[in-house]
Amino acid sequence: MSLNTNSNALAEKLQSRDATREPTWVRYTLITIALIFFLSCLILPLILVFVEAFKQGIGVYTQALVHPDTLSAVKLTLLTAAIAVPLNVVFGVAAAWSVAKFNFRGKSFLTTLIDMPFSVSPVIAGLMLVLIFGTQGWMGSWLMDNDIKILYAVPAIVLATVFITVPFVARELIPLMEAQGTEEEEAAIVLGASGWQTFWKVTLPNIKWGLIYGVILCNARAMGEFGAVSVVSGHIRGETNTLPLHVEILYNEYTFSAAFAVSSLLALLAIVTLVLKTWVELRQEKQDKRNDDLTVS
Repeated sequence: MSLNTNSNALAEKLQSRDATREPTWVRYTLITIALIFFLSCLILPLILVFVEAFKQGIGVYTQALVHPDTLSAVKLTLLTAAIAVPLNVVFGVAAAWSVAKFNFRGKSFLTTLIDMPFSVSPVIAGLMLVLIFGTQGWMGSWLMDNDIKILYAVPAIVLATVFITVPFVARELIPLMEAQGTEEEEAAIVLGASGWQTFWKVTLPNIKWGLIYGVILCNARAMGEFGAVSVVSGHIRGETNTLPLHVEILYNEYTFSAAFAVSSLLALLAIVTLVLKTWVELRQEKQDKRNDDLTVS
């Protein structure tokens, strides 16, 4: 009896303490260090990009953005993202659906396959494409005989971008689908719905905000990809340079104002991505709260 009393008293004493059990000055010191790091490593570089971009005036900034090479890089970047993102959406939804809703042999292998781009350097990913489609690669001679150009052209850039951005949609949807379970889908099938009807009417509305979140991150990564694209693009100015590669060329040519002007486009993309990401997170939280309220009621 006394042991239970002592245990209860100890538990109440521990629960009454501050969760961190740290002095106030320690907490404020840690918060200050975190804020200084955040401002110096994230916010300050972002501000400096725009300061350098407008350093020589709005005329130089505008001229750098309307330059034919810059417009070509923008078009290629948008084209690459327009091809890579939908492909990753299709693969991501299919992979997440398979992993979260079904049990089958090879499930762990599929999960490992999805995570592979996270563990492979983008440069190595580009080199893999060179080994496959290059002149001395596995398919090089066949491609040359049939006059098919993949390496140092748009197809190689798209393939490299798709490989690097594969996990983003799937990795956002798998935990969400696993948390939702399979009860609603099973109920829909029992009521006579087909597989497609179950997906469009039941699954997709439940995962739409997670899907949008994954698409936003995938799009930002696709537009900002540098390592793999740099290996397979050939750096052909005005033809195979995306925005990150064009920034590198301008910086190497010591045209700093133009380089920072083009960099400001990528910085704006980062800002828009963060805003959309925050908005989607808020909507997802509201939907989760609404679902919890419906479950309780």
